[in-house]
Amino acid sequence: MIRAGIVGGTGYTGVELLRILALHPNVEVAVVTSRADAGMRVDALYPSLRGVIGVVFSAPDVDTLAECDVVFFATPNGTAMLMAKALLERGVKVIDLSADFRLKDAKEWGKWYGMEHACPELLTESVYGLPEVSRVSIKKARLVANPGCYPTSVQLGFLPLLEKGLADTKHLIADVKSGVSGAGRKAELAMLMSETGESFKAYAASGHRHLPEIVQGLKVAAGNSVNLTFVPHLIPMIRGIHATLYAQISQSDISLEEIQALYEQRYAREPFVDVLPQGSHPDTRNVKGSNKCQIALHQPQGGQTIVVLSVIDNLVKGAAGQAVQNMNLMFGFPEDQGLKTLALYP
Repeated sequence: MIRAGIVGGTGYTGVELLRILALHPNVEVAVVTSRADAGMRVDALYPSLRGVIGVVFSAPDVDTLAECDVVFFATPNGTAMLMAKALLERGVKVIDLSADFRLKDAKEWGKWYGMEHACPELLTESVYGLPEVSRVSIKKARLVANPGCYPTSVQLGFLPLLEKGLADTKHLIADVKSGVSGAGRKAELAMLMSETGESFKAYAASGHRHLPEIVQGLKVAAGNSVNLTFVPHLIPMIRGIHATLYAQISQSDISLEEIQALYEQRYAREPFVDVLPQGSHPDTRNVKGSNKCQIALHQPQGGQTIVVLSVIDNLVKGAAGQAVQNMNLMFGFPEDQGLKTLALYP
């Protein structure tokens, strides 16, 4: 049994961590922090956790968190980097669900996140926590940078093509839609139901901060430079990400059946990636509440463009579920422990 701490337990990602860890047979949720709600019982704020989480919110304090074996940061960007070093020095493993340790270049990070990195020396040590790529490194890591929700759906969709050199890396397109929970729980005018309901829009079309993270991962998979056009969209639903990915095939003699077989083989042993039968169209509701990514392949009009459809729950495989998957690897637990929940339907 290990002791887990959660810094930032009042947001959507934090409570999703609580939901998953509460039933994990090898984890005791020992510390949950919130500056605003310190002194309040967690299950008073989230009655859905009554009977399974009896912890009281406390202010974030390194000495208290150092009594844990692992600490999850479900915090805004710029918070984890202020405490991670001190926790690591105390022997605590850290899983950061923000973007503080995802990019390897401190200057690039500062450009996209608008602040100077507080501990750039840890960027080289941090392991990017996409288990389907970095499983071996994650098992040995003490600091894991949990991938973003958009980057998870896009990278899992493109990986098999890039790893085998089958796609033109100069012309990759990711057209991705997300539910409003991806923006967090903060009160914001643009996220009100009356603002988002019955409406649909693209945003950050000229450059989203997840772009360098996605490109960084795709470059590793391809073994060379990558040019990606990434446009995110906001849709009027709570959970879910749907990525529609476009790649130009570099080998004219390869068939969709062969590409389908490639994807099935690449993900055959991955517990949380499900390659659907050829011609399928995955719904976000097929993965709602689960740690699954579902993928389907198409080749419109038999041309040179391969369309990959990739769907995840942004709060689970795109955040908290993947973080627990990483924790399982770091502590030698079965990778799917605590994550066998099926999708909610309807």
